[in-house]
Amino acid sequence: MAASEYRPVTHDHDAFLERALKRKGFREAYDDLEEEYLLVRELLAARVHAGLTQEEVAASMGTTKSAVSRLEGAGKHSPSVSTLKRYARAVGCDVEIKLVPAPRLTRASSGRRKR
Repeated sequence: MAASEYRPVTHDHDAFLERALKRKGFREAYDDLEEEYLLVRELLAARVHAGLTQEEVAASMGTTKSAVSRLEGAGKHSPSVSTLKRYARAVGCDVEIKLVPAPRLTRASSGRRKR
């Protein structure tokens, strides 16, 4: 059996999102999962950049293709930092996690009145 060449499916995420945001209720659901979707896009971009299939990443991580598929899907599963590190290593990347201070609300903008 000849080895098949990896050819990722092209996807115009911006065009998809533009169409999807017109659907009722989509924006609220998407906003609730924004961080998860951003992480998934990062994972997929890193794998594509490395030119690897899910099977190849799974083999490097010591797991299954279905586990990598779940990791690359925005769903109810939140990966551990350890899993993200193994994935990153498999695609030739490092993991960087930052906590960024949230903007503080002023009393006027939060609806609270001064006493």
